[in-house]
Amino acid sequence: MAKITASVYTSHIPAVGNAIDNKLTEDAYWKPVFDGYEFSKDWIKENMPDVVFLVYNDHANAFSLSLIPTFALGTAAKFEIADEGWGKRPIPEVEGHPELASHIATSLIQNGFDLTIANELPVDHGLTVPMSLMFGHDIEKWPCKVIPLHVNVVQYPTPSGERCFALGKAIRKAVESFDEDINVQIWGTGGMSHQLQGPRAGLINEKWDNQFLDQLIDTPEELSKVPHVEYVREAGSEGIELIMWLIARGAMDLETHPIVKHRFYHVPASNTAVGHLILENSEER
Repeated sequence: MAKITASVYTSHIPAVGNAIDNKLTEDAYWKPVFDGYEFSKDWIKENMPDVVFLVYNDHANAFSLSLIPTFALGTAAKFEIADEGWGKRPIPEVEGHPELASHIATSLIQNGFDLTIANELPVDHGLTVPMSLMFGHDIEKWPCKVIPLHVNVVQYPTPSGERCFALGKAIRKAVESFDEDINVQIWGTGGMSHQLQGPRAGLINEKWDNQFLDQLIDTPEELSKVPHVEYVREAGSEGIELIMWLIARGAMDLETHPIVKHRFYHVPASNTAVGHLILENSEER
């Protein structure tokens, strides 16, 4: 059967993609950010999945404020790179896994999650920046297949943390009911604390961010009950993106404590706090 073996959590800052594409990774401003992912690039080479189930939010490229689904699952064989207004990033097209994606979609819908099915889905920095950070910068083809899950964290009402955590549990159940022997990782992206507009533009809350990381590791069920107003108050208007990390955490084995393979935090990076975790499921029960 298919199995989720690990989860990865990372910010998906668009300026990071720009730094990669313009070869600024050794620049004094950006180098500390990319140094935080050196371990991760080595780790992923040794723990390469067959499929990454990647949770992200679209930034008005596939959807707009006139039509934005709460959850949209990409079931296509390929996903083109979105042109976000300054040309497409010079990276390979993303290859999907339609069979597993369709299986997961069926399982989730039959278990109470009314997904939108996306047979075409241009993917933007929310998905591609994490891939570049983990897999490296100069590659001709991504080393594994990807199933994208878009989450609405842009237009109110957004899903609750509890709903996202429950969705993660349902994704794990769906993956484990797939007959083929496939190694799956689930990645949660976005955040950490940042606000891009208004009087609080530039807000970063290091204490709250690190408390979030602690709770995500140790007490995720309790963390899932944090209301939206706390995310906005403590982590800024865009801090709500962190509910997507709860989907990935909910898909992990919740009967054991995860193995923390890597933890990284850095501020600032383009007015955003960078957070990054790698968790593996413990084999001990």
